[in-house]
Amino acid sequence: MEKFVYCSPTKIVFGKAAEEKTAELVKENGGTRVFIIYGGHSAVKSGLIGRVCGILDEAGIDNMAMGGVVPNPLVSKAREMAEAARAFNPDFILGIGGGSVLDTAKAVAHTVAAPGHDVWDFWTGTKVEKTIPLGAILTISAAGSETSNSAVLTNDTLDAPTKRGITTEFNRPRFAVMNPELTMTLPKYQIGAGAADIFMHTHERYFAAVLGNHLTDEMAEGLFRDIIKYGPVGVKEPDNYEAMSEIMWCGSVSHIGLTGIGAQGDTPREGDWACHQLGMALSTIYDSTHGATLTAVWAAWCRYVMKNNVARFAQFARKVYGINVADDQTAADMGIACTNEFFRSLGMPLSLTELLGHAPTDEEIEAIATECTYGKTRKIGSFASLDYDDIVAIYNDCR
Repeated sequence: MEKFVYCSPTKIVFGKAAEEKTAELVKENGGTRVFIIYGGHSAVKSGLIGRVCGILDEAGIDNMAMGGVVPNPLVSKAREMAEAARAFNPDFILGIGGGSVLDTAKAVAHTVAAPGHDVWDFWTGTKVEKTIPLGAILTISAAGSETSNSAVLTNDTLDAPTKRGITTEFNRPRFAVMNPELTMTLPKYQIGAGAADIFMHTHERYFAAVLGNHLTDEMAEGLFRDIIKYGPVGVKEPDNYEAMSEIMWCGSVSHIGLTGIGAQGDTPREGDWACHQLGMALSTIYDSTHGATLTAVWAAWCRYVMKNNVARFAQFARKVYGINVADDQTAADMGIACTNEFFRSLGMPLSLTELLGHAPTDEEIEAIATECTYGKTRKIGSFASLDYDDIVAIYNDCR
């Protein structure tokens, strides 16, 4: 067992009608003035926003709600919300939605707590040193932002928009309210994309440069098996409570850090995250659904880096899919094929042509790779370190 430090301060309140506990949870964290952030009209139309505001009103908690967050959340909207929040002067931020809403809520919380700073400052090097306490009511199982220490924004105000992420313990919500019934009205494509994202959050930590801690692997492999079983059921039967509850809990556990615990010496098991970087570049340029960008590039990434540790891919295939083949390369290839079948059962694309609706040109591939490497200034990945030329090769393979 390799050494590690683990802490997750987020309180989980899970189950039917869990949102009725919102006022109680806010008060537990000292909240008296709550700024609520949500996405589109569906949260209002469903009655959820009005119901939560009513719960807070009844408890004597002042509140103000503001919507408009879009998938692949934008800096421009986060700035607008931060300005409105500063005027309201909240002592608690509540995000109601999925990863885009919660990442925006994290940005607003940091910015309100730091007068004189712009939202984007924290995504370009300024250290987050304090924040407004944040809570989450989850309506989309996917990003795991309700339990994670990360947040991603797209800066749409630049001449060339770009997408960046930050990691800080200040990103951790104080609580996450999780009622699977709130996810049952989602479009099937969104459920499928969410399940793919959940799978990939586990994958990024599983295929790491630093290995060891076998219980960590067992938890990851169990999570793989669970989302592979219940993800397709949720897509076919969105009103299936068992499936939607399993997907929701998988989403939180996949990004809470448990499946990536371990360190050798001073080197932490931080995970690879190359597929996420490859996918983020696609969503920046084409505004593609995040989970779909990951399934489009995954197999090509596997084929390109597998030589670094074929045995790891073989272990994945044997433990997750029960593939009983002695040869590591054969087992690894079969594991990739099984995963592609899983992605297909979610309704997800397996190539860039499927994702984009056209075969990208060489010029498009080069533009995506340039965005992925921040203008050819960085490498990505830890399982295998990938430079611009490597990334172009991967994009070409999944074209």
